[in-house]
Amino acid sequence: MKINSKDIVLVSIQLVLFILYTFPVAWSLEFFSWFKNVGLVLTFIGCIVLVLALLQLNTNLSPFPTPKDSSVLIQNGLYAWVRHPIYTGILLLFFGYSIYQASLFKLFITFLLWVLFHFKTQYEELQLQRKFPDYTTYKKNKGRFFPKFI
Repeated sequence: MKINSKDIVLVSIQLVLFILYTFPVAWSLEFFSWFKNVGLVLTFIGCIVLVLALLQLNTNLSPFPTPKDSSVLIQNGLYAWVRHPIYTGILLLFFGYSIYQASLFKLFITFLLWVLFHFKTQYEELQLQRKFPDYTTYKKNKGRFFPKFI
């Protein structure tokens, strides 16, 4: 695996956004109390999706978008439904916790993460298409972060 500057920049931005998310900025929202519970459920679902996706990726796991030399294309488990379930889990977790905390700041950071993941996955998928010829067909049939139903 040859890590280049784009790999490092994308992962560095992601790390900065993760750190910013932890800051206690007082931009709050008003929600019905039951809606905060919805946020808690989304947080829990995000945690489960994230852990399962990490376990399913197993030795193929890398923080960088460029796949490892020894990696194989995983198309089962959560990867049978979406191409990037780790990012799905992170987005659900961060969005749900933002709702639970009623934090506009955390929602904003979650939105920035979604934008970053959009561009990061575009780059990652170019790398995957180079390494795995089957990836193009896989990509057509699976959603990026959420399942394709059409």
